[in-house]
Amino acid sequence: MSWPSPSGGQQTGQIFEGDRRFPIIVRLPEDVRSRADEIGRHRIPVGGTNEAGIRNFVPLADVARVEVVTGPNQISREDGKRRVVVTTNVRGRDLGSFIEEVRQRVGAQVEVPSGYWVSYGGTFEQLISAAQRLQIVVPLVLLLIFGLLYALFRSFKDSAIVFSGVPLALTGGVAALLLRGMPLSISAGVGFIALSGVAVLNGLVMLSFIRQLRADGMGLDPAIREGALTRLRPVLMTALVASLGFVPMAFNVGAGAEVQRPLATVVIGGIISSTMLTLFVLPALYRVVHGRAGLRESEHQSPKSLA
Repeated sequence: MSWPSPSGGQQTGQIFEGDRRFPIIVRLPEDVRSRADEIGRHRIPVGGTNEAGIRNFVPLADVARVEVVTGPNQISREDGKRRVVVTTNVRGRDLGSFIEEVRQRVGAQVEVPSGYWVSYGGTFEQLISAAQRLQIVVPLVLLLIFGLLYALFRSFKDSAIVFSGVPLALTGGVAALLLRGMPLSISAGVGFIALSGVAVLNGLVMLSFIRQLRADGMGLDPAIREGALTRLRPVLMTALVASLGFVPMAFNVGAGAEVQRPLATVVIGGIISSTMLTLFVLPALYRVVHGRAGLRESEHQSPKSLA
């Protein structure tokens, strides 16, 4: 059998000093408490007395096995159940794929006894919670952006044209992460949200000017050409300021680099792709959409003019 170590001692009373209480602890000397053989020689009383009326004592080693063993220095509990924590620090890979591999190996190689279970918490639990929030926040942000565009233009077509900058910006951000070998983390998700606003802003600058030129009486093709050339520098300035400001974060290797680098990489890569869309694809897309609309209007009005 195992016998608990007497290093903690036994409380035999209390000392009162004013309103303070101090326990009285009786324990063996330090040189005895540190040696298992000395503890085994410690005598303990047993039932009964000898012929002289003196109580019988026997060495502790006669009734117990005294030995030094390795055991837990703390027993943690949660919800009334014991909990054993195994901690690890992940380096050189993303946390999500690491936990997925751990789950597969534990499920295939570890037999969990009845009444036991394995759960994964810590930073991974926070990652799951943040990912669930992003699944709600990102669609709401995109809907809010489109709603603001529609409130500005009062046109579903023009709002969709400007909003088309978001998918290509997101594509550029994903491509930048792949080129740098970075996982899709929470900080990268925040970068995608910021990137959506910048991409829409560039398209808004150009499309608003084209609409103004057309409202002043300029034709479709001249308005698109003039708007693209006139708004070239503002769009490039917006893209350069936003992207160059994130360059130090993209190459940071100090404290906080694991958060800053994915965010900056997404923003820089997305701004490059969204700028290309704004300068080349958006004018062409506007020409296709409104060119077809103007052609349908002319075809619809020509029978009336002949009549």
